[in-house]
Amino acid sequence: MMKSLVLGLLLAGNLLGFSDEPKIVKVKTSAICEMCKARIEKNLGFSKGVKDANLDLNDKVVTVTYDPGKTSEEKILQTISKTGYDANLVPADPKGYDKLPSCCKKDSKMKHH
Repeated sequence: MMKSLVLGLLLAGNLLGFSDEPKIVKVKTSAICEMCKARIEKNLGFSKGVKDANLDLNDKVVTVTYDPGKTSEEKILQTISKTGYDANLVPADPKGYDKLPSCCKKDSKMKHH
């Protein structure tokens, strides 16, 4: 009887998402500058389930901490793509890319600091 009660509580906890530990994913992007960093982090911050996003411009990798019960790695990649940037093997969404300032586009000839 006690075993089934404990098993039932564990199952209920899993279904309600109590046992979901935050996950971390690292995504290679096509970000170039501080404006890119701000744009990607802001859009990820508005995404349901994303707890933290930090883009390192030196290696162009954004580290995202998220709740796997509310979002997925695939959704995170899609958010970055829709923002106008490549996300690992997912290419930038053309509509999002077209909205980027010219200095933030991959083929920009501008110097970035």
